[in-house]
Amino acid sequence: SMKFNTTLPSPTELKEEYPLSEKLAELKKKRDQEIRDIFTGKSDKFAVIIGPCSADNEDSVCEYVDRLAKVNEKVKDKLMIIPRIYTNKPRTTGEGYKGMLHQPDPDKAPDLYAGIIAIRHIHIRAMEESGLTGADEMLYPENRSYLDDILSYEAIGARSVENQQHRLTASGMDIPVGMKNPTSGDLSVMLNSVVAAQMGHRFIYRGMDVQTSGNDLAHVILRGGVDKYGTTIPNYHYEDCKRLLDMYEQKNLKNPAAIIDANHSNSNKQYEQQIRIAKEFFTAAFALATKPGLFSVLSAMMRPPFLLGFAMNGVLLAETAILLHLETIGVVLLVLRGVVVALLALGAGQSDFNGHLLTPPL
Repeated sequence: SMKFNTTLPSPTELKEEYPLSEKLAELKKKRDQEIRDIFTGKSDKFAVIIGPCSADNEDSVCEYVDRLAKVNEKVKDKLMIIPRIYTNKPRTTGEGYKGMLHQPDPDKAPDLYAGIIAIRHIHIRAMEESGLTGADEMLYPENRSYLDDILSYEAIGARSVENQQHRLTASGMDIPVGMKNPTSGDLSVMLNSVVAAQMGHRFIYRGMDVQTSGNDLAHVILRGGVDKYGTTIPNYHYEDCKRLLDMYEQKNLKNPAAIIDANHSNSNKQYEQQIRIAKEFFTAAFALATKPGLFSVLSAMMRPPFLLGFAMNGVLLAETAILLHLETIGVVLLVLRGVVVALLALGAGQSDFNGHLLTPPL
C-alpha cells in the first residue's frame, strides 16, 4: 500500500522561496563554462571531484568546502576542483540512512519537505562561502529539478545506470553527467547509457510531455566492479582504460571522457588506498607513455579529447594537500584524511591527520 503524507512544493515554488542570487547565478555560469571547456578539450586542466561519501551535516560540509576552496586557489591553473556534496545516498538493501533529502537530521525521522529545503540550502551556502559550485548524485531523476539551477556536475550511480528515466533525464541536462559502470563492472552497459544520454528524447517528466536535445557532456565513471563471488575487481589500470578507449572509438561518441573513481570497488572502500590508486595510475601512465607505440594512446587517454578526472571519496584537510607533478601528464591533487605521502619534486613531507610534517620535506 502507499500512503500520501503531504503535497510538496514544486521546484519552481521552492526556487522562488529560496532563490539563487544574481551573483551566484553568474558564478555558476562561469564555472559551468570552465568545466565545459575541460570536457570539450578547449582546456588542458583536470577535473577533480572530491568530497565525503554523504553530506549529512551542513556546518561540517561547508567548512570542508571552504578549506577546499583554499586549495583550489593554489592549483586552479592546472585543476578544476568540484566539491562532492551528495545529498542522496543509495542503499543496496534499502535499509539505513538515505541522505539529507530524506533525513535532514540523521537522528530524527524522515522529513521530505524539510529535506528538499535542506539540500537546496546547503548547496547555496557552500557556493556563497567558497565560490565553488558542487556535484551531487542524480538518485531520483525528478528530484534534480530542485537543484538544477545550482549544480555543475551530476553522477548516475552503479545501480541506476541502466534505468531508462535516468538516461532520458540526463539527455536534457546542460552540465556534465557521469555514468558509472554497474556493480558487475560491465563497461558496455555504462557506455550504452552515454549513448542514450547524448541523444534527444521525448518522454514524460514531472507530469509534462518533454523533448530533450541530448547531452554532449555525458561520459563514463570507472568505479570497479564485483564478481559473482563478491570479490572486488578494480578497473582503473592501463589495460582497462585502453579497452575503454577502444570501445569509445567504436561508439563514435562526442567528447569522450572518463572519471576514475578512487573509491568503491576500485579501493574495496578502503579509503587509505585512494592515494595509492592515484599514484599507481599516473605513475604507470607516465612510464608507459615513454614507450614506443604507446604514447599516442596515452596522450589521447590523459588529455582531451579523452579527458581523465579523479573522483576521490574521503575527508579533505586542505592544509595537508599534496600535488603530484608528472611532466607529460599534468597535475593531480592527492588528498585524503590528512594522510599524504611525498611523491615527486614539490618538497612535501609525510603528514599526519592534523597536517604536521612527520618526515622532512624532499
